Amino acid sequence: MSSTKTITSLHDLIKQLTEIEAELETNIDTTLWISDPHGAGERFVSILKGRFGLVWRTCYEALPKTVSNKKIEYLASIIRKEKYFAMDGISMQRQDVISDLVKIIQYKISSIKNFDRARINLNKDLKHILENLILNFPIPNIIYENSLIADRVITALSKTVKQVLLGQIVVLGDVFDRGDEPDKILRILNKWDIRPIIKYVWGNHDILWMGAAAGNRSLIAEALRISVRYDNLAFLKRLNIDITRLTELAKKLYPDMISGNFKAKIDISKKMEKTLAMIQFKLEEKTIKANPEFEMQPRLNLDILRDLLKNKNTDGLTDTHFPTLDMDDPTKLTIEEKEVIDDLVQQFTGSKRIKSLMKFLFEHGNLYHINNFILDIHALIPSTKDGKFENFLGKKGKELFNYIQDVVKNVGKNYLEDRQQNQKDLDLMFYLWCGPKSPFFGKHAMKTFERYFYKDKDTHKEKLLFWKENIEKKEFMDLIMKEFGARRIVYGHTPVDILKGEKIASTDGRAINIDGGFAEAYLNRGHSLIHTPYSLHAIILPTPDELAEAAKKKESVRLMIEPIDTFESPVKIKDTYRGKILKEKRDELYSLLEEYTNGNNSIRST
Repeated sequence: MSSTKTITSLHDLIKQLTEIEAELETNIDTTLWISDPHGAGERFVSILKGRFGLVWRTCYEALPKTVSNKKIEYLASIIRKEKYFAMDGISMQRQDVISDLVKIIQYKISSIKNFDRARINLNKDLKHILENLILNFPIPNIIYENSLIADRVITALSKTVKQVLLGQIVVLGDVFDRGDEPDKILRILNKWDIRPIIKYVWGNHDILWMGAAAGNRSLIAEALRISVRYDNLAFLKRLNIDITRLTELAKKLYPDMISGNFKAKIDISKKMEKTLAMIQFKLEEKTIKANPEFEMQPRLNLDILRDLLKNKNTDGLTDTHFPTLDMDDPTKLTIEEKEVIDDLVQQFTGSKRIKSLMKFLFEHGNLYHINNFILDIHALIPSTKDGKFENFLGKKGKELFNYIQDVVKNVGKNYLEDRQQNQKDLDLMFYLWCGPKSPFFGKHAMKTFERYFYKDKDTHKEKLLFWKENIEKKEFMDLIMKEFGARRIVYGHTPVDILKGEKIASTDGRAINIDGGFAEAYLNRGHSLIHTPYSLHAIILPTPDELAEAAKKKESVRLMIEPIDTFESPVKIKDTYRGKILKEKRDELYSLLEEYTNGNNSIRST
């Protein structure tokens, strides 16, 4: 096990054994799940500051049940504001506030290891006093008697509470697209003080950008198309992507207003959107033809479009102006299109700013993650109509997940080390973005082409496959739990509209969907999931309009909470997936100790 050192002496054996036993009896850290932020940087930051219920919940769990809810709300307000203040109807002296803040910190720091991690960020001027308070050592009375000193101690303790609130943050992918600050989100996740507690699971929009950065030409066109579709030109500028050549071609191809269902609001963005769309469709059709095992032949639309134009059968089209479509070879790029995509490929693959963002995703991200016997994924496990695991490339279930994860990691290693890519691996990145059997997608097809160019809205529909129905089947959930050694599964990808009565958790509580649509392009709300030692519950986050309205009225935001599970006694590490691994290592160490006790005076290395 990577977290334990090689045993070379009796001292090492005893040290590791006692550390494992102590950890097994420790309460689990509080875990926060966030999914699908889609570039909504400010909203993402507000959640990571510990708002929206987590402070209140921690106070409630840490303090005696005799403490009233009104006092808990008062303490939570002090923590949020990081300062002492008087409140009508509440009688709490500074000494009482200090005492309760210390209890909250002690609840969160239930082991010396956790204390060592927390003390790094203690206020330097008050570090000795804060350490004595937390460890229940004597402190001078002046701390309580002098209001100025007491206020500073309360501020420092409040900051410490915020720092120890979370032991782990699980992000279920999709940082990119829609909003214009994905780079801000990744920089926050990659900060030295946050990165150690982050578990990142790739989403399909991350895969799109990772594949683009690694050199997949159609994904480069698509990543840029989506960026200009949402007018995120400032984001591209921050990445140092020069779109001058693309802009010039777009103006030349479409000097007048363009038709088609192009979404960009800025005129030049709309023209670039169409230019990139045609480049994308040509390139991805070549990928589909080169990989018949993908079974994506129904997505070959350009021949159909060519025939409709040739036969003047255009009544069903939203657009008939296709100056770059070669009637003899629809997938052929024009000379100017090739120059543009060649330029963009060189920029994407050589960009240091993009590489700094991708480094985090490739090195710290994974296809799936298991903690506390909870399986974390972005979207789904590919499945069939009858509730079995779907076969793709001769693999299914956990074997398929491990295979895909290895391919993506290898693509990342080649990219980060400036080595040549395997074209088949880059092609797979395209499939993972939009293929029907991809664990990132879950629909029968991505209908971008149809939404742009066909009037009939029935052709726009992307039919969901079988995930949603299957997770309500006991047999299918049992299959997942056995395959991955888990007891629940948490996923995002598909927004949950709670205002229409949709539930975050499945009927049996084993499948939990926390994508509430962060981005304005979706529901503009978002969900988070919180697992404390005593509870598992979802927070339905307020929309920006709801936040603004509460601020206008000078009221706190009313939160909607969906309880999922509660625990009479606190969940400890020994009750988790990590605990299972630790117990196996502990048993090995006990065997070594028994050998030594029975007369073998040497320690056999492990």
